[in-house]
Amino acid sequence: MKTIVIFFQIVGSLGLFLFGIKLLSEGLQKSAGDKMKAILKLMTKNRFISIMTGLLITIIIQSSSATTVMVVSFVNAGLMGLTQAIGVILGANIGTTFTGWLVALLGFKVDITSLALVSIAFAAPMMFSKKNKTRDAADVLLGFGVLFLGLNFMSHSIPDITGNIEVLEFLATFNSDTLWMNMLCILLGTLVTIVVQSSSAAMAMTLTMAYNGWLGVTASAALILGSNIGTTITAYLASIGTSTTAKRAAWAHIFFNVVGSVIALILFHPLLKLVNFITPGDIYTLEGATLSTQLPLFLAMFHSVFNIMNTIIFFPFVRQYAHFIERLVPAKAEYDEGTYHFKYIGGVFIDSPEIYMLAIRDEIKKMANLACNMLTRYRGMFNNRGADIESDALAMKKDEDYADQMQEQLSDFCVHLLQDSQTPTNASSLNCLIRVMDELESVTDSCYNLTILSQRRYNQGWTFDEATDKDLREYQSLVQEFLDYVRDRMDRTLTKAEMQKANEFEEQINNQRNRLSLMVQERLSDGKADVRVELLILEKIRHLEHIGDYCTNIAEAYHQAVKHTPMLQKRSGKSMELA
Repeated sequence: MKTIVIFFQIVGSLGLFLFGIKLLSEGLQKSAGDKMKAILKLMTKNRFISIMTGLLITIIIQSSSATTVMVVSFVNAGLMGLTQAIGVILGANIGTTFTGWLVALLGFKVDITSLALVSIAFAAPMMFSKKNKTRDAADVLLGFGVLFLGLNFMSHSIPDITGNIEVLEFLATFNSDTLWMNMLCILLGTLVTIVVQSSSAAMAMTLTMAYNGWLGVTASAALILGSNIGTTITAYLASIGTSTTAKRAAWAHIFFNVVGSVIALILFHPLLKLVNFITPGDIYTLEGATLSTQLPLFLAMFHSVFNIMNTIIFFPFVRQYAHFIERLVPAKAEYDEGTYHFKYIGGVFIDSPEIYMLAIRDEIKKMANLACNMLTRYRGMFNNRGADIESDALAMKKDEDYADQMQEQLSDFCVHLLQDSQTPTNASSLNCLIRVMDELESVTDSCYNLTILSQRRYNQGWTFDEATDKDLREYQSLVQEFLDYVRDRMDRTLTKAEMQKANEFEEQINNQRNRLSLMVQERLSDGKADVRVELLILEKIRHLEHIGDYCTNIAEAYHQAVKHTPMLQKRSGKSMELA
């Protein structure tokens, strides 16, 4: 009965420790959300900066698993190459050693119960603040407090075995410095980390057991090597169902940690001697309480030295390693050609919308390029007898369907992020992106409708006079210029001057529309024009003017202005009034 109670005490304290890490990580992510974007931009610079970025982010969010999942998600979204991803993973492995140092320096040498209660005492009133930043800071302090409480309970839950001869004899066998026993410890460390889904928690357990005399130097070090392998499971699970490149990033993480642990096992004793040389005191001459007190610090140093040396070994061969992973995980067609699929990592793996904001913006830029290309293709077939109108119409239909798929999938994902949004800023940005996608999809609809009108005209053998042809070409060119102008400024908030320029474009388009519409009316009044041709011209004018209105809506969304309504016809059905 006593054994069962002790077991549940250990599991409960571990759960408290994990909950503290979760609170701390989420609080830091929310507090550093906007800064995270700036940090992540550093990833594409070079290998060294990628490593430093991975190290910095892991220290900030206190989770190497979260960092590697973040990397997999960015690679999946096409925002980062495999070489940069490997650099960030190398840095994350070094950054995760920070938790070990935190536990070793504060967990056993300071009254952490007092630290925990002080942290929680400061967090309590801040939790009820109306300011988001204050509540985020409260989560950080509360996370630290709960983490320290869990560590304290874990330390006191593990029983004193100094008087238990049978247990000491068993542990003597377990701590025997043999190859097979070290391999068994690595396997146990891997399994424990897979189960708890946190190398930091596995590290804390190892340090606590070492401090309480359950584990010796070699067994503890081998368990740490195992936890380094086990932590790769999170990124692997996150990569299931993603793109080939994202799978490659996950496998790069797995191979790096497994190969590093194998090298460390081969050079196990020289590595331990190196750590012993660096760490104050001789760990092999210490016994009893002195050994228990010094061992956590030694193990924290071992964890850091192992990961730093592993990074130094791989660093010169990052490009070659990336090529090896590309051969190991070959590319394959996963979907029918011409269909759109936005693959994302959701569920428990991504806690912060900031992680995917950049990915969504990048996809919207692709959607804008598609819209620009469709209008360019339409202008190429306009009044061009040499154009293959049937082939062009089929291509435009495929592009329009592709844009519909983009809008549907990206909007669904934005709504999913809105439900989990942690800040009003994110909610506002996501609403803006949904609105922009809706407008871009409407642009592609108008481009396709213009193509159908041209197809009808060619099939009926209708012709325009030279003056009408010239006027329509100029009008189309003006609309294309406005669409390109908006597309080129979609990666930032529009300034007041840029918004004024957009309004000038719209005014020119409206003036041209009025002039062309009046000319149609005059030709109809004279009775000399073909009514069917003139109605078709009015339809073309209407769709082109709508494209100008949609461009204005996009500009206003990025300028955070009030939504503009098309003048000739209000949108039906599809509009999402999210402004």
